[in-house]
Amino acid sequence: MNFDLTSYPELSTFLSTTLALQDTSIDLYGDGIGRVEYIQHMGTDLTMVNSARVSFGTSSTELTQRDKKLINHLISKKHTSTLEHNVITFKFVVPIFVRSQHHRHRTWSYNEISRRYTQNDLQFYTPSEFRTQHKSDRQASNLDSHINPTITWDVDTYVETDKAVKAFRDSALDLYNQMLDNGICKEQARMVLPQNMYTEYYGTTNLNNAFKFLYLRLDKHAQWEIIKVAEAMLQILVKAYPYATEVFIHSLKDNPSYENYEHLLT
Repeated sequence: MNFDLTSYPELSTFLSTTLALQDTSIDLYGDGIGRVEYIQHMGTDLTMVNSARVSFGTSSTELTQRDKKLINHLISKKHTSTLEHNVITFKFVVPIFVRSQHHRHRTWSYNEISRRYTQNDLQFYTPSEFRTQHKSDRQASNLDSHINPTITWDVDTYVETDKAVKAFRDSALDLYNQMLDNGICKEQARMVLPQNMYTEYYGTTNLNNAFKFLYLRLDKHAQWEIIKVAEAMLQILVKAYPYATEVFIHSLKDNPSYENYEHLLT
């Protein structure tokens, strides 16, 4: 049976976007491990238009300038229930401490790898430099100040911090494996694995809550490691929902707490 997609412009847009996003994986920290992957999404820019127009019993079949004005209005006036019909799923591979921050966003749905079930593929986030503590903001660091000081490691041993972190990782991993080898269960042995271990999970959210996440986690006061997660998400969202995401990016434009992300727009 022949199927003419030209008769279904919204479906055609959705399928072409889905094909373009397949196998999208964005590196986070330059180590080839941390990443955000596109899994799937539902809806297009037109979905939020028609979810608004249903109030009047009307709908559009193609995104027009009038529809774009409506999206601008919906987002600027925070009529955001119309964005909740658009849903997207990502796969995240991030250190445990980044996962903990992400999972504070409780409107998402998450499914995570369990170290009760598997001890395979243990990997760790090990930066070569470290940010200094902000002088006035107790929870923040200085993004433009990096150090790798020499510290005490073991008795009378002095090493650079990055080497100490790797040694600590190796020591924890050795203890973990010895516990398993001597019959200790995985669900208890995992307690010795450090916070810089990578975890991986699916995260699904609607577009409204995705934008709320970005608004909080793109802010320069957020931790750098989760800012990189938000930036990767933004690169995917601008392809999945180009006009709505463009409106969101423009909403950040004049706020000094945010970078300028207009270079992502096509």
